[in-house]
Amino acid sequence: LCYSCNAMKSDRDDTDFRQMNNAYEHRENDCIFCNVSGDRIIAENELAFAIKDAFPVTDHHTLIIPKRHVEDYFDLYQPERNAMQRLLEECRQEICKKDPSITGFNIGNNVGEDAGQTVMHCHTHLIPRREGDVDNPRGGVRGVIASKQNY
Repeated sequence: LCYSCNAMKSDRDDTDFRQMNNAYEHRENDCIFCNVSGDRIIAENELAFAIKDAFPVTDHHTLIIPKRHVEDYFDLYQPERNAMQRLLEECRQEICKKDPSITGFNIGNNVGEDAGQTVMHCHTHLIPRREGDVDNPRGGVRGVIASKQNY
């Protein structure tokens, strides 16, 4: 924690963080994202990695994935969120260098089956967008419920 957070805790928090490092090593044997082959990884840092989506919505659709097996975004530790954010920014820059036709991005997480999550290992979609790729892009991610996209 930062100095301010620690200073304001006083002695009210007895959380034992010594085992937290072990949690970063957790993998599930039957999880496709826990077992991604190294040749698919296009970028990585200490806590996350990036791969091209196997079923891309657009060219250069990328997934940012924490290395620890965690079901959804809300279960991530702050350092994992920071690591994923760094990769989002790095991958965005690389994608823009490769393809100047890109004029926007959608970034999103599906959390739970009812929200469309099919792989129960947290992952963030980085989806490049281009002018004219849909008739009317207004509403963007609101389109997950089609009747709410246009307002």
